[in-house]
Amino acid sequence: MGKMSVNLCGIELDNPIIPASGTFGFGYEFAELYDINVLGTFSFKGTTKDARFGNPTPRIAECTAGMINAVGLQNPGVEAVIANELPKLKKCFHKPVMANVSGFSVDDYVYTCEKLDREEQVGWLEVNVSCPNVHGGGMSFGTSPEAAAEVTRAVKAVTKKPVIVKLSPNVTDIVAIARACEAAGADGISLINTMLGMRIDLRRRTPVIANKMGGFSGPAIFPVAVRMVYQVSHAVDIPVVGMGGVATAEDVIEMMMAGATAVQVGAQNLVDPFACKKIIEDLPAAMAKYGIESLTDIIGAVK
Repeated sequence: MGKMSVNLCGIELDNPIIPASGTFGFGYEFAELYDINVLGTFSFKGTTKDARFGNPTPRIAECTAGMINAVGLQNPGVEAVIANELPKLKKCFHKPVMANVSGFSVDDYVYTCEKLDREEQVGWLEVNVSCPNVHGGGMSFGTSPEAAAEVTRAVKAVTKKPVIVKLSPNVTDIVAIARACEAAGADGISLINTMLGMRIDLRRRTPVIANKMGGFSGPAIFPVAVRMVYQVSHAVDIPVVGMGGVATAEDVIEMMMAGATAVQVGAQNLVDPFACKKIIEDLPAAMAKYGIESLTDIIGAVK
Protein backbone atom coordinates (compact mmCIF):
# COMPACT_ATOMS: atom_id res chain seq x y z
CA MET A 1 0.00 0.00 0.00
CA GLY A 2 1.23 3.49 -0.87
CA LYS A 3 1.96 6.09 1.81
CA MET A 4 -1.11 8.28 2.34
CA SER A 5 0.06 10.52 5.20
CA VAL A 6 0.67 14.24 4.65
CA ASN A 7 1.85 17.11 6.84
CA LEU A 8 -0.44 20.12 7.10
CA CYS A 9 1.15 23.16 8.75
CA GLY A 10 3.31 21.00 10.99
CA ILE A 11 0.61 18.49 11.97
CA GLU A 12 0.75 14.98 10.53
CA LEU A 13 -2.43 13.57 8.97
CA ASP A 14 -2.91 9.84 8.37
CA ASN A 15 -4.42 10.78 5.01
CA PRO A 16 -5.35 14.05 3.27
CA ILE A 17 -9.15 13.63 3.47
CA ILE A 18 -11.00 16.35 5.41
CA PRO A 19 -14.79 16.75 5.43
CA ALA A 20 -15.50 20.42 4.76
CA SER A 21 -17.11 22.81 7.20
CA GLY A 22 -20.89 22.90 7.08
CA THR A 23 -21.18 19.38 5.67
CA PHE A 24 -20.10 17.36 8.72
CA GLY A 25 -21.66 19.17 11.68
CA PHE A 26 -19.49 18.75 14.78
CA GLY A 27 -18.55 15.21 13.81
CA TYR A 28 -20.38 13.14 16.39
CA GLU A 29 -23.46 12.83 14.16
CA PHE A 30 -21.34 10.98 11.59
CA ALA A 31 -19.63 8.97 14.33
CA GLU A 32 -22.93 7.12 14.73
CA LEU A 33 -22.43 5.79 11.18
CA TYR A 34 -18.71 4.91 11.15
CA ASP A 35 -15.46 5.46 13.04
CA ILE A 36 -14.58 9.02 12.00
CA ASN A 37 -11.00 8.52 13.22
CA VAL A 38 -10.27 7.11 9.75
CA LEU A 39 -10.34 10.73 8.52
CA GLY A 40 -7.25 12.90 8.27
CA THR A 41 -9.28 15.42 10.28
CA PHE A 42 -12.44 17.43 9.63
CA SER A 43 -13.45 21.07 9.64
CA PHE A 44 -16.33 21.61 12.01
CA LYS A 45 -19.41 23.75 11.46
CA GLY A 46 -18.70 27.43 10.87
CA THR A 47 -18.63 29.11 14.29
CA THR A 48 -19.31 32.76 15.06
CA LYS A 49 -18.94 34.89 18.20
CA ASP A 50 -22.68 34.87 18.88
CA ALA A 51 -25.35 32.25 18.21
CA ARG A 52 -27.04 32.53 14.81
CA PHE A 53 -30.36 31.09 13.69
CA GLY A 54 -29.37 31.48 10.04
CA ASN A 55 -31.38 32.49 6.99
CA PRO A 56 -35.11 31.94 6.48
CA THR A 57 -36.26 28.74 4.75
CA PRO A 58 -36.22 27.32 2.14
CA ARG A 59 -32.42 27.27 2.21
CA ILE A 60 -31.55 24.52 -0.27
CA ALA A 61 -32.02 24.20 -4.04
CA GLU A 62 -31.00 21.23 -6.17
CA CYS A 63 -29.02 21.80 -9.36
CA THR A 64 -27.55 19.68 -12.13
CA ALA A 65 -24.36 18.16 -10.64
CA GLY A 66 -24.62 20.26 -7.50
CA MET A 67 -26.72 22.21 -5.03
CA ILE A 68 -27.24 25.74 -3.72
CA ASN A 69 -27.42 26.45 -0.01
CA ALA A 70 -28.04 29.61 1.98
CA VAL A 71 -28.03 28.26 5.53
CA GLY A 72 -26.59 31.50 6.86
CA LEU A 73 -23.97 30.22 9.33
CA GLN A 74 -26.48 28.74 11.76
CA ASN A 75 -24.53 27.78 14.88
CA PRO A 76 -24.83 28.02 18.68
CA GLY A 77 -21.99 30.56 19.09
CA VAL A 78 -18.42 29.97 20.21
CA GLU A 79 -19.13 29.74 23.95
CA ALA A 80 -21.69 26.95 23.40
CA VAL A 81 -19.40 25.18 20.94
CA ILE A 82 -16.65 25.07 23.56
CA ALA A 83 -18.99 24.12 26.40
CA ASN A 84 -21.18 21.56 24.62
CA GLU A 85 -19.99 20.51 21.16
CA LEU A 86 -16.27 19.93 21.76
CA PRO A 87 -16.79 17.67 24.82
CA LYS A 88 -19.19 15.49 22.79
CA LEU A 89 -16.72 15.40 19.91
CA LYS A 90 -13.84 14.40 22.20
CA LYS A 91 -15.65 11.15 23.02
CA CYS A 92 -15.60 9.97 19.40
CA PHE A 93 -12.72 11.79 17.65
CA HIS A 94 -9.18 11.46 18.97
CA LYS A 95 -7.25 13.65 16.54
CA PRO A 96 -6.78 17.43 16.25
CA VAL A 97 -9.84 19.02 14.64
CA MET A 98 -10.00 22.01 12.31
CA ALA A 99 -12.05 24.90 13.75
CA ASN A 100 -13.86 26.91 11.08
CA VAL A 101 -14.42 30.52 12.14
CA SER A 102 -16.65 33.17 10.61
CA GLY A 103 -17.23 36.80 11.57
CA PHE A 104 -18.81 40.06 10.52
CA SER A 105 -16.09 42.36 11.83
CA VAL A 106 -12.39 42.02 12.57
CA ASP A 107 -13.23 42.06 16.28
CA ASP A 108 -15.60 39.09 15.76
CA TYR A 109 -12.84 37.02 14.18
CA VAL A 110 -10.35 37.96 16.88
CA TYR A 111 -12.73 37.07 19.71
CA THR A 112 -13.75 33.69 18.29
CA CYS A 113 -10.27 32.63 17.18
CA GLU A 114 -8.71 33.60 20.51
CA LYS A 115 -11.28 31.44 22.34
CA LEU A 116 -10.86 28.41 20.08
CA ASP A 117 -7.07 28.71 20.01
CA ARG A 118 -7.06 27.76 23.71
CA GLU A 119 -8.87 24.48 23.11
CA GLU A 120 -6.65 21.40 23.20
CA GLN A 121 -8.71 19.59 20.54
CA VAL A 122 -8.27 22.36 17.98
CA GLY A 123 -5.31 21.78 15.67
CA TRP A 124 -5.90 24.50 13.07
CA LEU A 125 -8.05 27.60 12.75
CA GLU A 126 -9.72 27.81 9.34
CA VAL A 127 -10.74 31.45 8.98
CA ASN A 128 -13.56 31.95 6.50
CA VAL A 129 -13.22 35.42 4.97
CA SER A 130 -16.25 34.98 2.70
CA CYS A 131 -18.46 36.74 5.27
CA PRO A 132 -19.94 40.24 4.75
CA ASN A 133 -17.98 43.00 6.49
CA VAL A 134 -20.64 44.91 8.44
CA HIS A 135 -18.26 47.82 8.97
CA GLY A 136 -17.10 47.88 5.37
CA GLY A 137 -20.30 48.29 3.38
CA GLY A 138 -21.31 44.62 3.44
CA MET A 139 -18.75 43.38 0.94
CA SER A 140 -17.05 40.10 1.81
CA PHE A 141 -13.69 40.37 3.59
CA GLY A 142 -12.40 37.92 1.02
CA THR A 143 -13.05 40.14 -2.01
CA SER A 144 -10.26 42.56 -1.10
CA PRO A 145 -6.57 41.72 -0.51
CA GLU A 146 -6.40 44.50 2.09
CA ALA A 147 -9.45 43.30 4.05
CA ALA A 148 -8.38 39.64 3.94
CA ALA A 149 -4.91 40.62 5.13
CA GLU A 150 -6.38 42.74 7.95
CA VAL A 151 -8.33 39.76 9.30
CA THR A 152 -5.32 37.46 8.94
CA ARG A 153 -2.99 39.86 10.75
CA ALA A 154 -5.48 40.43 13.59
CA VAL A 155 -6.11 36.71 14.12
CA LYS A 156 -2.42 35.82 14.02
CA ALA A 157 -1.76 38.39 16.74
CA VAL A 158 -3.96 36.50 19.24
CA THR A 159 -3.33 32.86 18.27
CA LYS A 160 -0.51 30.32 18.35
CA LYS A 161 -2.03 27.55 16.26
CA PRO A 162 -1.81 27.40 12.45
CA VAL A 163 -4.20 29.81 10.74
CA ILE A 164 -5.56 28.67 7.38
CA VAL A 165 -7.50 31.37 5.52
CA LYS A 166 -10.46 30.10 3.49
CA LEU A 167 -10.98 32.08 0.29
CA SER A 168 -14.04 32.78 -1.83
CA PRO A 169 -13.92 32.07 -5.59
CA ASN A 170 -16.26 35.01 -6.25
CA VAL A 171 -13.39 37.40 -6.99
CA THR A 172 -11.46 38.72 -9.97
CA ASP A 173 -7.93 37.86 -8.77
CA ILE A 174 -7.74 35.11 -6.16
CA VAL A 175 -3.93 34.98 -6.37
CA ALA A 176 -3.60 38.58 -5.15
CA ILE A 177 -5.81 37.80 -2.14
CA ALA A 178 -3.90 34.61 -1.30
CA ARG A 179 -0.57 36.44 -1.49
CA ALA A 180 -1.90 39.20 0.77
CA CYS A 181 -2.95 36.61 3.36
CA GLU A 182 0.46 34.93 3.17
CA ALA A 183 2.21 38.29 3.64
CA ALA A 184 -0.01 38.96 6.68
CA GLY A 185 1.14 35.74 8.32
CA ALA A 186 -1.30 33.03 7.18
CA ASP A 187 0.07 29.52 7.69
CA GLY A 188 -2.08 28.07 4.89
CA ILE A 189 -4.83 28.81 2.40
CA SER A 190 -7.98 26.77 1.79
CA LEU A 191 -10.10 27.16 -1.35
CA ILE A 192 -12.54 27.26 -2.88
CA ASN A 193 -15.57 28.20 -0.89
CA THR A 194 -18.91 27.98 -2.73
CA MET A 195 -19.64 29.95 -5.86
CA LEU A 196 -22.65 32.28 -6.00
CA GLY A 197 -25.69 30.67 -7.64
CA MET A 198 -29.45 31.01 -8.05
CA ARG A 199 -32.45 28.92 -9.12
CA ILE A 200 -35.96 30.11 -10.08
CA ASP A 201 -39.26 28.31 -9.51
CA LEU A 202 -40.92 28.53 -12.93
CA ARG A 203 -44.47 28.07 -11.65
CA ARG A 204 -44.23 30.61 -8.85
CA ARG A 205 -41.84 32.90 -10.77
CA THR A 206 -39.83 33.38 -7.59
CA PRO A 207 -36.37 32.32 -6.43
CA VAL A 208 -36.32 28.75 -5.07
CA ILE A 209 -34.52 29.77 -1.88
CA ALA A 210 -35.72 32.55 0.42
CA ASN A 211 -32.33 34.30 0.29
CA LYS A 212 -32.64 34.44 -3.55
CA MET A 213 -28.96 33.52 -4.02
CA GLY A 214 -26.70 31.07 -2.24
CA GLY A 215 -23.54 29.02 -2.34
CA PHE A 216 -23.29 26.69 -5.35
CA SER A 217 -21.32 23.51 -4.66
CA GLY A 218 -20.95 19.98 -5.97
CA PRO A 219 -19.15 18.23 -8.86
CA ALA A 220 -20.08 21.01 -11.32
CA ILE A 221 -17.57 23.40 -9.70
CA PHE A 222 -14.67 20.93 -9.57
CA PRO A 223 -12.80 22.24 -12.66
CA VAL A 224 -12.98 25.81 -11.31
CA ALA A 225 -11.63 24.61 -7.96
CA VAL A 226 -8.74 22.73 -9.59
CA ARG A 227 -7.84 25.82 -11.62
CA MET A 228 -7.83 28.09 -8.56
CA VAL A 229 -5.89 25.61 -6.40
CA TYR A 230 -3.30 25.37 -9.19
CA GLN A 231 -3.00 29.16 -9.49
CA VAL A 232 -2.74 29.82 -5.76
CA SER A 233 -0.44 26.92 -4.87
CA HIS A 234 2.05 28.06 -7.51
CA ALA A 235 1.92 31.65 -6.22
CA VAL A 236 2.42 31.12 -2.46
CA ASP A 237 4.91 29.21 -0.32
CA ILE A 238 2.42 27.99 2.28
CA PRO A 239 0.25 24.84 2.07
CA VAL A 240 -3.03 24.88 0.19
CA VAL A 241 -6.09 22.86 1.19
CA GLY A 242 -8.12 22.18 -1.94
CA MET A 243 -11.88 21.72 -2.13
CA GLY A 244 -14.83 22.21 -4.44
CA GLY A 245 -16.77 19.37 -6.02
CA VAL A 246 -14.48 16.57 -4.80
CA ALA A 247 -16.35 13.25 -4.93
CA THR A 248 -13.85 10.44 -5.68
CA ALA A 249 -10.34 9.23 -4.88
CA GLU A 250 -9.25 10.27 -8.37
CA ASP A 251 -10.59 13.79 -7.71
CA VAL A 252 -8.34 13.89 -4.63
CA ILE A 253 -5.29 12.89 -6.68
CA GLU A 254 -6.11 15.51 -9.32
CA MET A 255 -6.50 18.21 -6.66
CA MET A 256 -3.16 17.25 -5.09
CA MET A 257 -1.40 17.26 -8.44
CA ALA A 258 -2.76 20.79 -8.89
CA GLY A 259 -1.01 21.76 -5.65
CA ALA A 260 -3.19 20.81 -2.66
CA THR A 261 -1.50 19.35 0.41
CA ALA A 262 -4.84 18.14 1.79
CA VAL A 263 -8.31 17.90 0.26
CA GLN A 264 -11.70 18.75 1.70
CA VAL A 265 -14.90 16.98 0.67
CA GLY A 266 -18.06 19.05 1.00
CA ALA A 267 -21.37 18.57 -0.80
CA GLN A 268 -20.68 14.87 -1.41
CA ASN A 269 -21.15 14.25 2.33
CA LEU A 270 -24.73 15.45 1.97
CA VAL A 271 -25.32 13.07 -0.95
CA ASP A 272 -23.64 10.11 0.74
CA PRO A 273 -22.71 10.29 4.45
CA PHE A 274 -20.08 7.57 3.86
CA ALA A 275 -18.41 9.56 1.05
CA CYS A 276 -15.16 10.36 2.90
CA LYS A 277 -14.80 6.82 4.27
CA LYS A 278 -15.21 5.42 0.73
CA ILE A 279 -12.69 7.87 -0.73
CA ILE A 280 -10.10 6.86 1.90
CA GLU A 281 -10.75 3.17 1.18
CA ASP A 282 -10.46 3.78 -2.58
CA LEU A 283 -7.24 5.83 -2.41
CA PRO A 284 -4.74 2.92 -2.27
CA ALA A 285 -6.12 1.39 -5.49
CA ALA A 286 -6.16 4.78 -7.21
CA MET A 287 -2.56 5.41 -6.13
CA ALA A 288 -1.50 2.01 -7.49
CA LYS A 289 -3.31 2.71 -10.77
CA TYR A 290 -1.26 5.86 -11.35
CA GLY A 291 2.02 4.55 -9.93
CA ILE A 292 1.96 6.77 -6.84
CA GLU A 293 4.04 5.47 -3.93
CA SER A 294 3.47 8.45 -1.63
CA LEU A 295 0.86 11.18 -1.85
CA THR A 296 3.39 13.81 -0.78
CA ASP A 297 5.28 13.09 -4.01
CA ILE A 298 2.42 14.36 -6.18
CA ILE A 299 1.66 17.65 -4.37
CA GLY A 300 2.02 20.29 -7.08
CA ALA A 301 3.28 17.72 -9.58
CA VAL A 302 1.66 19.65 -12.45
CA LYS A 303 3.86 22.62 -13.28
